This record gives sequence, structure tokens and C-alpha cells, in this order.
Amino acid sequence: MKELSDYNKNVRIDLHIHSTASDGTLSPLEILNLAQSLNLGAISLTDHDTIDGTKEALAIGISPSLKFLTGVEISVHPPPSFSFSGSFHVLGYAINIDNSILNQTLAILQEARKDRNPRIIELLNRMGFELTLNEIQKEVGECQIGRPHIAKLMVKKGFVQSINEAFDKYLAKGEPAYVDKFRVGCDRAIEVILDAGGIPVLAHPFLLNIKNDTVLEALIISLKEIGLKGIEVYYPEHTQNLIARYTEIANRHGLLMTGGTDFHGSTKPGIKMGSGKGNLSIPYDLYEKLIASL
Repeated sequence: MKELSDYNKNVRIDLHIHSTASDGTLSPLEILNLAQSLNLGAISLTDHDTIDGTKEALAIGISPSLKFLTGVEISVHPPPSFSFSGSFHVLGYAINIDNSILNQTLAILQEARKDRNPRIIELLNRMGFELTLNEIQKEVGECQIGRPHIAKLMVKKGFVQSINEAFDKYLAKGEPAYVDKFRVGCDRAIEVILDAGGIPVLAHPFLLNIKNDTVLEALIISLKEIGLKGIEVYYPEHTQNLIARYTEIANRHGLLMTGGTDFHGSTKPGIKMGSGKGNLSIPYDLYEKLIASL
């Protein structure tokens, strides 16, 4: 046991990965193969509002050398008493992929995503950018179209120099081609994940864009009261100071800690699976503690 424990201290994990089932550019099979080539100890596919990628990975079969957690990332509204401008998502781990309530909820969110894309294209067309959904679908194949795919085609057609420029000038919240999407309440998302036997975790707290630590902690306390079980502590945008801060909050409130790179493949070329921007190392024992909590 001691040898295994020492070994696990040097093994990295990545519990926040997107496949072609949502807005990533690698298929579930390619992700499984890449994870093994990187010698990752555990991964989770956490596609946006869908578990199709997770289902595909399980159907392919997981190598015994790679631990695999079923997962999802759900877009949510904050509790009524909180207001902030950032990106609010709840991760669900170790979910039962056959749970009917989970699948029904995700189906509603998927339909809302499909309705959003034509509206974004229409706004871009009005600004003089000649883009069609058919063009984008040909580029991405069978995967779900998302803003990163729209941005990628904008780069290909020379409308912008980079994906970041497409978001900064047109597609990000507050920009002229941004269209808000349907979200479920955070209480409903947490309830659905729990009903599916899963572990609800607050994704990338830095991206909430909450400047006040007291407000952030109050939000986390509020979420714990409705069933939140963990915080994504390790993330490419989290500095060492933020990691220490989120670790402190998690420990003080008895919450689990997770970590992931938010890997999307070529739509986020600066983010590598397992290491983020090159300096992220997520401890294997976080996976072990997740499993132990089930």
C-alpha cells in the first residue's frame, strides 16, 4: 500500500475535459488515447449539458490503467440573492448515465443550445460576416456546434486573427453577437446530479468574476446548503494564491476538491490535457477522495 501511495503522489489527473460531444475537437476515443499516452491516472469527460461523450467512451471501453469518472458540466443560474457577471457552471461526477431525470434535463438544455446558434449567426450576418450553420457543421462533423466552432470558422475565413479575438470582439458576453442561453437554476442542477447518484461540484470559481472573497464564500455556503459537495480548486486560471484560498474554503466547509484543465483541443490551443498551460499538476488523491465519498 505504501508503494502504491507513493506512486500515486506522482500521477496526474484531469477531471474537466470536453469532447466532440460538446465543443471540444477530439472524439471520446481520441481523448482516451491521449490520456493514456500522457500517463494520466484518472480523467472525466465533462461535456457541456450532455453525457453523450461519456456514453461513447464507456461503449468503447476504458483501459484498466486509466480511471474514468462519468461527468457533465451544466450551465446554471445563480441563487436569487446573488448577482455576478461571470460564467456559472456546476460539474457532476460519478453520475448514473441512465438516470431518466438527468437525461430529460440535459435534452432540454441541448435543444436550447441548438436554438441559440442560428441567432448568433444571424447577428454576425447583420455585421457583414458571411457565415452559415451548414458551413460550420461541415467543419465540425457530427459534434454539437458551440461558440468556439463559430470562432474557428471566423478565423479560417479571415474575419479575425484568432479565436480569442472572435470572442473578445463579438462572441463573449456583452459583445454584439452574444446570445444568452437557457440555463437551469443551480438548485435544480444540483438536485438532478444528486438524483443521478453523482457529486455536484462548483466549476472554476475564478470565472464567476466575483471580486469580493466574502461574497464568494457566502455563495459557496448557500450552494452547500442545497447540496453542493465540492469545489474545482485546480484550474489553469487559478494562481497558487487562488488555489490556496479555495483549498482553505473547501476545508473549512467540509467540501471535496477537484481539478481539471477545461481541455477543448484546438479551440483552446494553449490548454493541454493534464497540464493546462504547462504548469498545472492535479493530485491523484483528489480522485481517490471523490471515489471514497460515494
